[in-house]
Amino acid sequence: MNIGKKWMDGFDRFDTRMNHWLVAHSITLLRIGMGIVFLGFGVLKFFPGISPIEVLATHTTNVLTFGVLSGHYAMDFVAGLECIIGICFLTGRFLRVGVWLMAVQMIGAMSPLFLFPAELFVGPYHAPTLAAQYIIKDIILVAAGMVIASTWTGARIVAEPQGLRQSLRKRVSDMRPKLKTTVTV
Repeated sequence: MNIGKKWMDGFDRFDTRMNHWLVAHSITLLRIGMGIVFLGFGVLKFFPGISPIEVLATHTTNVLTFGVLSGHYAMDFVAGLECIIGICFLTGRFLRVGVWLMAVQMIGAMSPLFLFPAELFVGPYHAPTLAAQYIIKDIILVAAGMVIASTWTGARIVAEPQGLRQSLRKRVSDMRPKLKTTVTV
């Protein structure tokens, strides 16, 4: 047996084991990571002057609630909401409630992009400010929340039943017909 084939067989076994481990644990780790992020950023918002997004969050909440929540009440509301979401994700309890609260929170968190674009894109060539970048990264949180939401009814990720080499062979054979077609003028 040549060294290349031996190495590839070993890598294929490792890759398959790693895939099975990821299938078994990735959603749980994603949920816990999201819980840490929401709880951590939520707790920061309870302390005036610590959150880098405090002024923008307060102003946005004031606008979205038509002035009903303003100042430190707005910040406490956002902080409490994020802490509840974080606890739901960390514990795995009331996950459906946590995901729906997160959907509401994300609408509020991303709304400054539409409400205050002149304040968030002031750099050269309308580059986003640090606050805008902070908001734009929330797209990742939305996607992660969608993945978590897809599993609350018991749905699971399924491991790929074939190894790396088999998977690559199938993908290459699927691509061959597409590569053989040529464009004629």
